[in-house]
Amino acid sequence: MTMSMAAKHSAGRKLKDAIFDANSACLAAIKEHGAAAVTNATIGTILDESGKLAVLPTVEKVFKSLDMRDMVSYAPISGLQNYLDFVIDSVFADCKPEGYSAAISTAGGTGAIHHAIANYAERGDSVLTSDWFWGTYNVICVETGKRLETFKLFDENLKFNLADFTDKFNSLAKNQDSVLAIINSPAHNPTGYALNLEEWDGVLDVIKTQAATGKKITLLVDVAYIDFAGEKNSTRAFFKKFSGLPENVLVLIAYSMSKSYTLYGQRTGALVALSSNKDVIEEFKDVNKWSGRATWSNINRGAQELLIRLKEDPGIEKQYEKERAELYQTVQRRGELFVNEAAECNLRIVPYKGGFFIAIPAENPAAVCNELHKDLIFAVPLKLGIRVAACSVSYEKMHGVAAKIKKAFDAVK
Repeated sequence: MTMSMAAKHSAGRKLKDAIFDANSACLAAIKEHGAAAVTNATIGTILDESGKLAVLPTVEKVFKSLDMRDMVSYAPISGLQNYLDFVIDSVFADCKPEGYSAAISTAGGTGAIHHAIANYAERGDSVLTSDWFWGTYNVICVETGKRLETFKLFDENLKFNLADFTDKFNSLAKNQDSVLAIINSPAHNPTGYALNLEEWDGVLDVIKTQAATGKKITLLVDVAYIDFAGEKNSTRAFFKKFSGLPENVLVLIAYSMSKSYTLYGQRTGALVALSSNKDVIEEFKDVNKWSGRATWSNINRGAQELLIRLKEDPGIEKQYEKERAELYQTVQRRGELFVNEAAECNLRIVPYKGGFFIAIPAENPAAVCNELHKDLIFAVPLKLGIRVAACSVSYEKMHGVAAKIKKAFDAVK
């Protein structure tokens, strides 16, 4: 028997990440066959048409212009105040809902999700999200003593499954004094789906109905990919619906600089809160400052300074927005090409509306992905299907990928 010194709650934990496992297999194939022969649809970063990591020129220029002291000095635990103010502006744009709001700096969007689950779900309780979900949600739940339960994201017609959300949400509310639900929209990871305004109305009706019974409800909206979902304000229009919610409904928003600013490794983000009660927002600042001190103490000051510089100079911000929009169009063209070719070859996919990823339902995802390796195409096998990263596949290489996936499906039947 293997000796263990870990605490009982940690013993036996081994992180298995399907995304990084798939990428490792892809890198091995590149080493053997060369990058030109391999299609890497695994990694969640934007690669340019030559296969190199895409970096926004204005972001690079401003980042390199920062004084070294601004790069290496400690930031306040909660974050630089100008950064937090600009984050709120970036999250909502022209669609800021009525209510009290605040933000706290976090180690990327992951840190924001961690703090939300750590501070707004009771230990031993369940957190609700969709059955297509980013696996780290579950890792964070386990780490913080919670369970993750899911509702079916899509019905049999591949429409948002409000009925199942309602059933699962009400079931948790029946057995718990509080409920935390996570909705990743727009540009959902791993499907590229986005709730429309009518679907948001349905979700909020369920939440308000349970809030009327006295339950404490927290809605965490993960918007990590929002700037690759479409036009800025149209993709944010749903935020307006969060105005005037009951005092016992707290809206949290997980924000990340990783995608919008091509700053993946700088690990900078924020958790934004919205409430109709000022005391709830003051509590939010206190409990999340505590959690920040208990985890990373404070986060990357340089990336915070970068956002401040971009926002303070309208000319620089305008250039950044232009470059980001062009990068969005690059990813969107790839995604639309895949969607069109999937329709041509009768490959059934999840509705893609924008973002980094496209999903294909599959009964045996691992077998299909292994079959794809014969064509040197590497995608990520998930529990419910296959994730194809439109962000990392060039437009040229995307041609024919859908047909080869369909061929792989037929081969493993």
